[in-house]
Amino acid sequence: MSSNMETAELNKQRSRSKEGKLRSQLRIDLVGFAFISPWLIGFLGFIVGPMLASLYFSFTDYDLLSDPNWIGLSNYMNMFTNDDRFWKAIRVTLVFVFGSVPLKLAFALFVAMLFNTSRKGVGLYRTLFYVPSILGGSVAIAVVWKQLFGRQGAVNDIFEFLGLPTMSWVTSPDFALSTLILLVVWQFGSPMLIFLAGLKAIPKELYEAASVDGASPILQFLKITIPMLSPVIFFNLVMQTIQGFMAFTQSFLITEGGPLDSTLFYAVYLYEKAFAHFDMGYASALAWILLLICGIFTAFIFRTAKTWVYYESEGGN
Repeated sequence: MSSNMETAELNKQRSRSKEGKLRSQLRIDLVGFAFISPWLIGFLGFIVGPMLASLYFSFTDYDLLSDPNWIGLSNYMNMFTNDDRFWKAIRVTLVFVFGSVPLKLAFALFVAMLFNTSRKGVGLYRTLFYVPSILGGSVAIAVVWKQLFGRQGAVNDIFEFLGLPTMSWVTSPDFALSTLILLVVWQFGSPMLIFLAGLKAIPKELYEAASVDGASPILQFLKITIPMLSPVIFFNLVMQTIQGFMAFTQSFLITEGGPLDSTLFYAVYLYEKAFAHFDMGYASALAWILLLICGIFTAFIFRTAKTWVYYESEGGN
């Protein structure tokens, strides 16, 4: 009998101990949720909520003034079958991305290698070269760029001095997009700093050993710098590709999508549909197609990364 009573008492103590641990863990969890609640509320209210609303609106005819009218897949069907400007925006954006991203990354890596030194004053130059990335997306810079490449701009003054033909670059269908690509390439500061951090993480012993073996600087760059820097290149490639598809300010402020839709970025077309034509349902469908396009290109980059990205911890690709 006494043995049964002792066993029962022991089970009660274990039960109380387990309940106490559960209460303690619950208090810890509640404190954790309390600390992250500002971010959680913002995430649900300003990201998840609008995304779900946009997904619903993409299946409706909605003009912001009246109640949305459910039309199913009509927006998407019309987009792919009857909207020539949609395909024009796709083509322009693809040309912009494939033209600006490689040039921007190549120039950023070139400058980062120049600044990968401990010489006096190099910190000041790094800061100066980073400034365009801070200011490049501003309205003021867009206006200045428009003036520089306008008919009476400084670029034409230089061409005239050299005896070369002049034109209004931002109003020429053949050169307007190139002008915007040049502006984006000029904003190379952010990837430059990331490349610089990656370059500093490469062991100098690798270059010393390669020099002893007689490797030229070009061979060292191809066989040491590029493989060791490939994870950083991969990160910059993904981020800059996504930014390229989302580009808006350059086209909207400098060329307004013209001339002849030659700079009609996808984001600018989406903006026109939403806030110029008040076709929010169609604009929401455009937004989800943009998300899908970004997802496809990002997945493709991740897929191909296995063949060219080197991770030292994995002993190779």
